[in-house]
Amino acid sequence: MNNEKKKKFSYFIGIAVAFVLPLSFYLIAKSLKKGHISMPPQFRFEKLQNGDSIFHQVKDISLVNQLGDTVSLNKDLKGKILVVDFIFTTCTSVCPQLTNNMKMLQLAFRKNPKRINNLEDTVQLISISVNPKVDTFQTLRVYADHHGVNHDKWWFLTGDKANIYDYARNELGLSVEEGDGNTNDFIHSQKLIVLDADRNIRGYYNGLDTGAISQCAYDVSLLTMEKKKKK
Repeated sequence: MNNEKKKKFSYFIGIAVAFVLPLSFYLIAKSLKKGHISMPPQFRFEKLQNGDSIFHQVKDISLVNQLGDTVSLNKDLKGKILVVDFIFTTCTSVCPQLTNNMKMLQLAFRKNPKRINNLEDTVQLISISVNPKVDTFQTLRVYADHHGVNHDKWWFLTGDKANIYDYARNELGLSVEEGDGNTNDFIHSQKLIVLDADRNIRGYYNGLDTGAISQCAYDVSLLTMEKKKKK
């Protein structure tokens, strides 16, 4: 499949994801009322407390986005669901496809006056550079513009490598190999990670698989309903 055909295929898959999502909201809401639906599981079990399972709650990290603003993922995005991936702008293997598939989610979650439930204000897409020395915020801005990113709803982040690698490794569980973020340390994952509003990990998805992208979109819509149900 040549590049032009790949672009068209990705576009139509994105349209399909965006089309299916409103129907998903209807089916989810209907199933929730009947109690016939299971929410996405929580990951990284830590301990039992008073008979209840306690799962890992992801700690905060502050980084610089493509607009040059220092942002906190937990404070500035309080109450939002996050979809996180890790990329670097000079990558020519998995990162371009990973970013294109994240763009499908941007399309699926965008506001639509005909849609009963919009996710754009509830979900934030997050792409963190694993090569922050090269990926300055200016470089990430160019990369984001090239991919047609909505800068308010999808942040590309850079910062201290040691902090980023600690977050990826110890908070999100993306690598079992030890490392301290030094020059030779490198994490290159194709996974998308979904964090709920309480910063529990609710899913890992193959970011190169369009079926997994659709499942991610569906699970995020479930979490939106879960959030509303708690209120």
